[in-house]
Amino acid sequence: MPIAASSSELLQGIRGTRRAVVDVGHLLRFRSARVRRRRVLVALALVFIGLTSAAAVLPALLPGAGSGRHAQDALVLLPSGFAGFIALAVVAGVASGGGRELLAREHAVIHPVSPTTDHLGALLMAPLNISWLIQAWVLLGGAAYGVGPDPERLAAIQIGVVAWLLAATALGQVAAWALEAMRREPHGVGAVRSLAVVGVVAVVGLQLSGTLTGALDQVPTLTLVVGLLGGFSGQWVQSIAVELALLVASVVVGAVPAHLAARRTPHDEQRLETDAHEARPMPRTPLAGLVRTDRASVWRAVPMRRGLTVLALGPGVIALAGDVPWDIMTILPGLVASGGSLLFGVNAWCLDGRGGLWRESMPVSPATVFDARVVVLAEFLALASAVTLVVSSLRAGQPTASEVVAVLATWVVVLVQVVAAAMRWSQLRPFAVDLRSARATPAPPLIMVGYSVRLAVSTTVTGLVFTALSHAPDPRLPLLSAVPFLCWSLARLTRTRRRWLDPVDRARVVTAVAA
Repeated sequence: MPIAASSSELLQGIRGTRRAVVDVGHLLRFRSARVRRRRVLVALALVFIGLTSAAAVLPALLPGAGSGRHAQDALVLLPSGFAGFIALAVVAGVASGGGRELLAREHAVIHPVSPTTDHLGALLMAPLNISWLIQAWVLLGGAAYGVGPDPERLAAIQIGVVAWLLAATALGQVAAWALEAMRREPHGVGAVRSLAVVGVVAVVGLQLSGTLTGALDQVPTLTLVVGLLGGFSGQWVQSIAVELALLVASVVVGAVPAHLAARRTPHDEQRLETDAHEARPMPRTPLAGLVRTDRASVWRAVPMRRGLTVLALGPGVIALAGDVPWDIMTILPGLVASGGSLLFGVNAWCLDGRGGLWRESMPVSPATVFDARVVVLAEFLALASAVTLVVSSLRAGQPTASEVVAVLATWVVVLVQVVAAAMRWSQLRPFAVDLRSARATPAPPLIMVGYSVRLAVSTTVTGLVFTALSHAPDPRLPLLSAVPFLCWSLARLTRTRRRWLDPVDRARVVTAVAA
């Protein structure tokens, strides 16, 4: 019996894991060293901590918390929210090809980064997206409102929610790596797409048949949540132990499919590198030609196509399954538009890369270049959010005139709001990023945290304002209320456009993304 060999392999595995943890620390220090303004980073961290603390505490102080009918509804929906968070983690990981990169692909070529290190880095990057943040805040707020102001019960349930957020993220990462390894098989792309279609059809079928509520009542997270609601007790300890065991097991097991995926070539990216595209007729105007070029650079990128599909269908299917009413639908456009801008909009000029130098040599007005990028970004976000609204409206019931106007006004307002913010950030902080990889992000991780928090706060507040306006007796009130929002965002966009016309500032952006 080869005991010596088995012991040697075990020892090698332990050393590899230890080295992976150390390497993640090196990569984090390498990333943080690139942050020039540490005060801004500290301020963003404090804002994130403050918002998370507020979501975990303030709902417990609201009238009716812990005793009213709505509080009881929040506790009833909590197990389904736990299960839905796993689905969110899986979808986010699959859309990004296994998880976001802690180290960019072109940099990893010259560094001995193991798949285990990549897996641990992807786990740390998982919370850095707007969907994860909003869903986490919703779970924390729902739990706080359900248990009320009792300090012991509130502390017990929130510790359990945080532990579940970590465990579900790690479990979702395991599924994401496994599906990515499957996707890289000879016929894996079709198999993964078939699984996605089957999952969506199953959810919609359960909803249409009226059995979705019964199915959600049987989710395994029900027992877990019940154990967390009784305060610090033996049952609470058991629930926490289950969550921690699931977290540790998922972190360890996730390295296995990560190694399998690392040994195989991603078919989507390989096809992108080898595709041939026929020449098209010359456009009539320079703006049309630039829009066509920018649009192709977006829609031919793997992360853009996957991200658009997830953003457009994911929130819509969830809203469809949950029978979200029209007044709550005002939150969806901001969520989708913010998520879409985090795919490339917050660093929109990185799409050019070295081609930006060639573009600057063309006899085209800089204003036309800026307008083309704004048009492409706006149509990308508008399409994603429009699909979400259409899908979520299928079972939302008959709306009132105020609700329809409020939803449409929110859609336009958040589109202009997000486009203005993204173009301003793209000019203020450009980065050289290769977005050919499905796992790439348009900015470093710490910068993406700031962008996610700021977009989440601004669009959510805007959506809540129009949620209140959807109950107005006069449908003209939401329409008139959208005017100051649009004027403010258009003024910021115009100011960014004026700065782009400055040749010195424009040269700084072009040379940064071409580096």
